[in-house]
Amino acid sequence: MALNASTQIAHPADQVIATLADRGFAEHLTSLANGTLQDFTVSGDTAGAFTLTTVRAMPTDRVPDIARKFVGASIQVTQVEQWSAPDAAGNRSATVKIDVAGVPVSVSGSEKLTAQGETTEFAIEGKVSSSIPFIGGKLASAAEPYLGKALNLQASQVNAWLSK
Repeated sequence: MALNASTQIAHPADQVIATLADRGFAEHLTSLANGTLQDFTVSGDTAGAFTLTTVRAMPTDRVPDIARKFVGASIQVTQVEQWSAPDAAGNRSATVKIDVAGVPVSVSGSEKLTAQGETTEFAIEGKVSSSIPFIGGKLASAAEPYLGKALNLQASQVNAWLSK
């Protein structure tokens, strides 16, 4: 299943990337989903290329029944973003991989920050997949709207965080 979303953030790209790499922002975002931030690591200098790894424990109370059978009351979600250094215009891109512990469902894709002066376009493209025979497609289809909402929430909350 494909995920595609983009939004405008009313702040420059360097502020957006600083927010994405801020532990306080990650804790805020996780708390909005009633989750617990278990690990947050920034590897490298955010002025250049860096890797952001976020591990969250998330409740499954909103997960469809077909998926809940496999995961129980909570799941551990690991998100790894490998960000490029900014180009001359301040644009950045990242490869994104999201894994759900104990469940063969994953997301792979990309994020792009396109600098537009005092605003930034934040675009996300990805694919949800599951390797479970026979029901993997149904499981991926069930997970897609929830993962899509989570990724969209991240983008919208960057704007809210920076507007404080």
